[in-house]
Amino acid sequence: MKLKFTILAGLSAVAVAVLAVGCVNTVTGGKTAGVPFIRDTIEARYDKPADPVFQAARAVIAENGTLMNEGTLYGQTNSLGNVARTIKGKVNERTVYVRVEALDPRITGTAVQTRTSAGVSDIDLAAQIDKQIALKLAR
Repeated sequence: MKLKFTILAGLSAVAVAVLAVGCVNTVTGGKTAGVPFIRDTIEARYDKPADPVFQAARAVIAENGTLMNEGTLYGQTNSLGNVARTIKGKVNERTVYVRVEALDPRITGTAVQTRTSAGVSDIDLAAQIDKQIALKLAR
């Protein structure tokens, strides 16, 4: 009887864990497995055109880890008609997603999102990457 209860409790715990993990949207327009409803994105605005901000973000990801993918979201235009540029990379065994888009000709917005292989947020790494982008732009 005790063994049956232990097995049932173990299976219940696994079922709850599977239900807690789902799909989350990434700032690059895709989806990834992860724990929803936790903060995983740092957003910032810079008084610079979009191209230098994108180059700085690209350099930060390449210096800290591996650049996996970069792209352009054509269907995601804002009121200016500008497209969003995206970067995906691996830093410290975390997947890092970066989105860069011009909010107006002189202001650029960024969003840095990080996820571990288990789908959990690493908000500290996202803040560190965002700060490194700002420091690279200040040079």
